[in-house]
Amino acid sequence: MNKPLRRLSVIVLLMFVALFASSTWISFVKAPELNADSRNTRTLYREFGTNRGALIVDGNEITTSVPIKSAFKYQREYSDGSLFAPVTGFYSIVYGRTGMEKAANEYLNGTSDSLWLNRLEHLITGADPQGSSVELTLNKKAQEAAYKALGDQRGAAVAIDPKTGAILALVSTPSFDPNLLAGHKSSEVIAAYKELSEDPSKPLVNRAIAGDTYPPGSVFKLITAAAALEDGMSADDIIDAPRQYELPGTSTKLNNFGGSACSATGKQSLADALRVSCNTAFAILGNELGEAKIAEQAEAFGFGEALQIPLGVTASRYPTGQNDAAVALSAIGQQDVRVTPLQVAMISAAIANDGQLMEPYLIEKVRTPDLAVVSETKPDTLSNPISKSTADQLTEMMIGVVERGTGVAAQISGVEVAGKSGTAETGNNKSQHAWFTAFAPANDPEIAVAVIVENGGNAGSEATGGSVAAPIARAIIQAVLNK
Repeated sequence: MNKPLRRLSVIVLLMFVALFASSTWISFVKAPELNADSRNTRTLYREFGTNRGALIVDGNEITTSVPIKSAFKYQREYSDGSLFAPVTGFYSIVYGRTGMEKAANEYLNGTSDSLWLNRLEHLITGADPQGSSVELTLNKKAQEAAYKALGDQRGAAVAIDPKTGAILALVSTPSFDPNLLAGHKSSEVIAAYKELSEDPSKPLVNRAIAGDTYPPGSVFKLITAAAALEDGMSADDIIDAPRQYELPGTSTKLNNFGGSACSATGKQSLADALRVSCNTAFAILGNELGEAKIAEQAEAFGFGEALQIPLGVTASRYPTGQNDAAVALSAIGQQDVRVTPLQVAMISAAIANDGQLMEPYLIEKVRTPDLAVVSETKPDTLSNPISKSTADQLTEMMIGVVERGTGVAAQISGVEVAGKSGTAETGNNKSQHAWFTAFAPANDPEIAVAVIVENGGNAGSEATGGSVAAPIARAIIQAVLNK
């Protein structure tokens, strides 16, 4: 071979190497990025050309993929769309995926690593690829009860099985109909999304777990009380409970709700302070405990941790580096303390479960199209924020709240309910938020629940947690216990 041919051979060889390298780079390294690119129409056709698996509640499909005469082959449909929208989210050719449609996508479209055998079977048989079904932990009766009780008010409700962490209800109102965003006429979908996104009531925000977090008000007193009990105090210990309390380092007077006195003597037991939700008592207690102990207790209950259930959950927060006046206000759930309704339900769930907080979850099982189980969630402990002794004392204190305190509207005939009300100032010249959290039956809990009604709902400035949110919590508990 002469010299020019050798040079030409080397050049051709280098060109082949470059070609192989570039094709390998595109096929293996860049493939995930290219597949995820919203401009890649092939990905869209492949996604919507697959018979997507269903989301299932109580054995019934709440989402289905319906064959249509279109290049996309299938269209997503939602039964009881508004009821389950905070959980399902939507599946749209224009706006992609949200909610469980996004979080469980690899199961629903059949691409999860755990489904490789199923994909291999489809490849060998030539059958059309099909996604797996995802069975959710939701209890439809509880979901319906929460949705109906919240009605047209802005708010949220979460219910948990305290023994396992399974989420029984997750409701956010106002809700929306995912079917409006699942259509294949882009102009209609864009118009529907624009209307929803510009709606001042924010129906696309999942108030139960994400978006704006809330001041918890007096439901946070459960954490302050837990910190006190863990520090050696008992429920019967007598603490200061004056009509007014001058916040340290200021001339600002803190009053109890309605300017009332918590007791005739200005002193009462810790249990009674929780029963009547005494602001001054818990503010003083907060200063006595100090910021560090309350922050540590809040963190043990899950504050500061962004969970995946597998929906993303905004972390609740307890501020640190505060002055004494701010510590006092934080101890009663004001100042800069912020929570999600899920976090509040987790507090009650841990108390109900002897101090053991189970990790919350939404997926019960995943099944292939031939009904074989490929994944099943096993309950797991998230933390142990309090001792059994503290949990027992808090349970008795919360029973007192419902039997003869601020939570009497949560009473259920024949069922002992443990609960705590909260009425949180918003600081924006709007009416206060109404809270209630509870669990039942108190001696063998099957459900823990948290409810928030923004700005008092229909009751407005007249609202309290005990009058507005407690009846909603009661309705959810009754649905689960069939009472």
